Amino acid sequence: MSRTDTARRRRGSEVIVPNRRISFLNRRKKVYGAWQLYVLLLPALIYVAVFKYWPMYGVQIAFRNYNPVDGFTGSPWVGLQHFIRFVNSYQFGQVVENTLWVAVLGLLIAFPIPIILALLVNQLQSENFKKFTQTVLYSPAFISTVVVVGIMFVLLSPRSGLVNNAIQLGGGEPIFFMGSAEWFRPIYVLSDVWQNAGFSMIVYLAALAGIDPALHDAAKVDGASKLQRIRHIDLPGIMPVVTVLFILAIGNLLNVGFEKALLMQTPLNLSSSEIIQTYVYHAGLQQAQFSYSAAIGLFNSVLNLALLLFFNTVARRANQATLW
Repeated sequence: MSRTDTARRRRGSEVIVPNRRISFLNRRKKVYGAWQLYVLLLPALIYVAVFKYWPMYGVQIAFRNYNPVDGFTGSPWVGLQHFIRFVNSYQFGQVVENTLWVAVLGLLIAFPIPIILALLVNQLQSENFKKFTQTVLYSPAFISTVVVVGIMFVLLSPRSGLVNNAIQLGGGEPIFFMGSAEWFRPIYVLSDVWQNAGFSMIVYLAALAGIDPALHDAAKVDGASKLQRIRHIDLPGIMPVVTVLFILAIGNLLNVGFEKALLMQTPLNLSSSEIIQTYVYHAGLQQAQFSYSAAIGLFNSVLNLALLLFFNTVARRANQATLW
């Protein structure tokens, strides 16, 4: 190597190092200048670290034959034995099928309804009536799941339920809704829509509030109807929010509500109500098979992560809003 090349390298390194040091000093000054914001952020970071990341240490029991006496490190490794056991179990196909049915039906029905409600409520002219409608729609979200299921059992009772009384008045035969396997999925999805659609609507109303009113004024001058303004102004305006929330919903697709499914289960509808979450509870926790239940939960989480990554990639290639 010539002396000229050596001198050039030295000069290049002398330029790079100060630039890095200056950028580091600038970042440190910004942190010191806004230290109050970082202090406010600290509790959230501690919460995420303690309750989200630290529990990942316990995921290893899915690959061990866990014994509480021996602890995490003392229990022997068994590799993928619990995953293979779950896949080869006679209930695997039924449990996964039930979970997918409930999840996909919930996504197809429950996801667009809050958008429709937000578009309709946003068109209301009276502010008082709009506030009243919003309150009525999102109030069910504050009702406990236990209470909601109790209400369903009362309303759908084959003897004294309001629904079956109406069916009998119409000349039909009473239906045992909560004891019929074919009725579990519609009841689960529709009750979930009734309870959560109004609360989800708030996000889309906030996105609609961010649309420039001048666009609507210009459309009115051009003679656009309400439907045309919804189609060409409101929907494109909230589409980034819709896309992001859809990706998040896909990433949470297989996390079907455990509490409601367990409360709605009866021996007569078990063939369609036994989902992954309830199977983990019955086969894993009630029988103290901790490693087996952890393996099923990890299996479910990995599928959700794969769906999230896939649809986020699809949205990015379609030039839509994405998570990252």
